[in-house]
Amino acid sequence: MRVCLASTSPARLMLLRQAGIEPETRSPGVDEDAVIAAVEAAEGRRLEATEHVMLLARRKAADVVARLKDDEPAFDGIVIGGDSMFEIDGAILGKPYTAAVATARWDAMRGRTGILHSGHAVVRVRPGAPDAEAHAVAEASVSFAADITNSEIAAYVASGEPLAVAGAFTVDSLGGAFIERVEGDPSTVVGMSLSTLRKLCRQLDVEWTNLWNRS
Repeated sequence: MRVCLASTSPARLMLLRQAGIEPETRSPGVDEDAVIAAVEAAEGRRLEATEHVMLLARRKAADVVARLKDDEPAFDGIVIGGDSMFEIDGAILGKPYTAAVATARWDAMRGRTGILHSGHAVVRVRPGAPDAEAHAVAEASVSFAADITNSEIAAYVASGEPLAVAGAFTVDSLGGAFIERVEGDPSTVVGMSLSTLRKLCRQLDVEWTNLWNRS
């Protein structure tokens, strides 16, 4: 069975590979900020973090499914969409993009604990059959060391790693040394909860072990 990851995230790709799955990858054509702004304007409220990541995960999967059907009508498999946001004190933190924002976040996060929310959407696609979708949000708490120095923050930000990841940190690379505790499925913090993906696949009558395609 084919597996398509609706993401170009190196971390999500690495997770699936470590789990025995070599997926195809497609970049979803979703303007994340515009999607969130449109839904919040239509509903007249601010989306909760769990709603935020779930909405974007589903939109990303749906976008890739639509293009797959146009490009490859015979596609038979699953499409996986995901999105992550870090929340601390009720503030939702996506990718910082700039060094100044990343530095400010790390200055505020040291010695504290936040929640990483990860949205997952899995779509079963088969020729001549209606699509079936299962989705869920996984969460994990992340506690940062209190003794992180300004020079360590500056060096980490200068590495460029935190600029394009949710919350401005990683747990599986350079940022891991500054994280003291993770409570919950650790793969959630990397980018996707593998245990959650397995459950969603089962809801779609897809056995996780049948997706293994790496020796």
